[in-house]
Amino acid sequence: MLKSNTREIPLVLGILGAGQLAKMLANEAYKLGLNIATIDKGENTPAGDMTKNDFYLGWENDEDLNNFIEKCDIITLENEFISPEIIEKIEKKVPVYPSSLTMKKIQDKYIQKQNFANAGLPVPEFTEINTCEEAIDFSKKSGYPFIIKTRTLGYDGYGNYLVREENDIYDAFKKFGNRKLMAEQFVNFQKELAVMVVRNKNGETAIYPCVETIQENHICHIVIAPAGIDEKYKIQAQEIAQKCVEAIDGIGIFGVELFIDADNQILINEIAPRPHNSGHYTIEACYTSQYENCIRAVLNLPLGSTEMLKPSAVMVNLLGKRSGIGVPNNVTEILKYDKAKLHLYNKKTSRVGRKMGHITVIGDEPEATLKYALEAEKAIEW
Repeated sequence: MLKSNTREIPLVLGILGAGQLAKMLANEAYKLGLNIATIDKGENTPAGDMTKNDFYLGWENDEDLNNFIEKCDIITLENEFISPEIIEKIEKKVPVYPSSLTMKKIQDKYIQKQNFANAGLPVPEFTEINTCEEAIDFSKKSGYPFIIKTRTLGYDGYGNYLVREENDIYDAFKKFGNRKLMAEQFVNFQKELAVMVVRNKNGETAIYPCVETIQENHICHIVIAPAGIDEKYKIQAQEIAQKCVEAIDGIGIFGVELFIDADNQILINEIAPRPHNSGHYTIEACYTSQYENCIRAVLNLPLGSTEMLKPSAVMVNLLGKRSGIGVPNNVTEILKYDKAKLHLYNKKTSRVGRKMGHITVIGDEPEATLKYALEAEKAIEW
């Protein structure tokens, strides 16, 4: 049992957020003898249902936030959308990792790219834009297509607009209103990649394999571990990802999304300061899951091995196919695929494209592992 510094009870790990990532963090925390507290806006959340310490009015409610803080010994994040000012307020009483200083370096995607570029890391061409004229100027340098992005609150493709011609610029500005925007070069990529990096206060770092991510309507659908690219590029991606985390003095776990372009150049897409969809496979496929290592890192404990147990792993997100109740019609058929590990998130409602769960298959041969996972995915209905 990891003991609280202030109470004769197990240490309480607080999580800002209570969705499926917090649920999987909680699963690992309970194995380590910790207790969990969660805060989010809304009741009956995947992680909130697991603990008595569920605060559901949200971190913008002062009373709820103060009560949450009082329960916690140390706090980590499930999402990157909490303002650094709220994290600074929490830090006056309880340590938070990643810290407010780290969040200030990455929450705004333009500032994030500036920090990586200043550290000498490879990023696509980008610029801040405040007017359509500035976006047109960018197009003259980068050509079409390019991407207009909201600088904050974007995920799963939300907040991105693909600009194919000048008229699209006006449409993007109309869609995003008064939000702060940036323009970024469109990368003609071979594959989208991701690397999970974990780092503790002592500076100890552990790096997971470089994986390939395959999107469906801008939402991660399939993760293949390790990525099917030349070994030297996998190593290069891992090295870049580690430098990204060091550049922002990150403590905790970070998902670094990258591209490998047509010229085999590795470019940074963005970083997530939390457990990441591309790391779900680690629960079954690695000696230490991304969730356990996240906890080890924020508690400044020795980090666990990131080595894979089998040569191949595939994770498939179970995306909602309809709107309505969040319970699948039947799990009997998918459970007949006895080598597939099923995770359901206990979300109360489903909608098209929503991440409702995932499956992971580990094996010895990549093609056979992928085929088995995709067959299993078809066996569950929402």
